[in-house]
Amino acid sequence: MLIVDTIAGLLGAVLLLRFWMQAIRVRPPSSVAQFTFQLSDWLVRPLRRVVPGVGGFDWASLIGAFLIVFLATSVLFFVGQPWQVVLLAALHRFLQWILYGFMAMLVIEAIFSWVNPHAPLAPFIRALNEPLLRPLRKVVPLVGNLDLSLLVALILLQIAQLVLGMLFGR
Repeated sequence: MLIVDTIAGLLGAVLLLRFWMQAIRVRPPSSVAQFTFQLSDWLVRPLRRVVPGVGGFDWASLIGAFLIVFLATSVLFFVGQPWQVVLLAALHRFLQWILYGFMAMLVIEAIFSWVNPHAPLAPFIRALNEPLLRPLRKVVPLVGNLDLSLLVALILLQIAQLVLGMLFGR
């Protein structure tokens, strides 16, 4: 079961990253692009025949990520349950994955800023986080030349996790 969850988590994360990169128009470094597309093309390409990109969004990647979550959830937790229960649990898990993905990107950016702000992947991670942090930077002032918007974003995402848990009764 751990193997199924790990594979589903990795594939789901790659599909969500693929969606987010296209949604915010970030061009990934070639190594990240190659990894992302090679790992997810087998699912995204066939889905694009059924679900075209609309409004500049790669809906096939997002739906692919949800399908992975749905399959993993049904295998791991809800074998024999009605499909409505599995669908609701998968939706909860899918939204959790999105929030955890944003949290992970923020933590990676914080690590880069402390350890090596000029690392080759640092500008890419910064670009991925910019849509989350830009509105907060307008509200959260610098404290001693220190940008606390990252910390505020992490706290807000954790609050969103709590609210999500309350909504889904977990």
